[in-house]
Amino acid sequence: MRALPRQGWPIAVVALLLLAGCATGHAAVDVNNGGQFRFVAGTPAGHVIASAQRATAPSFAGTLLDGSAFSSSSLRGKVAVINFWGSWCPPCRVETPEFQQVYASVQDRGVQFLGVDVKENKQFAEAFLADKRITYPSLYDPRGEVALAFRDYPANAIPSTIVLDRGSRVAAVYTAPVSRTDLGRVLDSVVGEG
Repeated sequence: MRALPRQGWPIAVVALLLLAGCATGHAAVDVNNGGQFRFVAGTPAGHVIASAQRATAPSFAGTLLDGSAFSSSSLRGKVAVINFWGSWCPPCRVETPEFQQVYASVQDRGVQFLGVDVKENKQFAEAFLADKRITYPSLYDPRGEVALAFRDYPANAIPSTIVLDRGSRVAAVYTAPVSRTDLGRVLDSVVGEG
């Protein structure tokens, strides 16, 4: 084997570094930091959609973290809040307990909350919900399939929240943490639609 000339070493080192960088292109997703999901600068006040312009939400199904089956058809006739979260998401750690407070205050008005836990280990999700004393159900969606069903909305931005009206139409979309006050105001409006 011939030795590389002295001026060839820097080129060889750069080539090796480039190859090493390319080797991780399709490696396993690091679920502890959210994998393919991303944090975005969104509009905390959300985007409320006028009733005449609302589209029907996609149908989806899955398994809740407690192991029971879930179908989006169970949300028909109710105002629903769907929140995409992960315990690996710092804003979710703040937002989720506030959602529990809002849920406790509106559940007797026909409002259902559903968390969608994405891209993480089930044990981490269960521990997070237990620690925060969250009582509304959460789907376990480790591969982000439910988020994909909502691809017309930015559900791959974590946290994301989608509010459905009683006709299962998308009434509001949030691509940032939602304040308890703003969520309550939107829910009052959508519940009041009759």
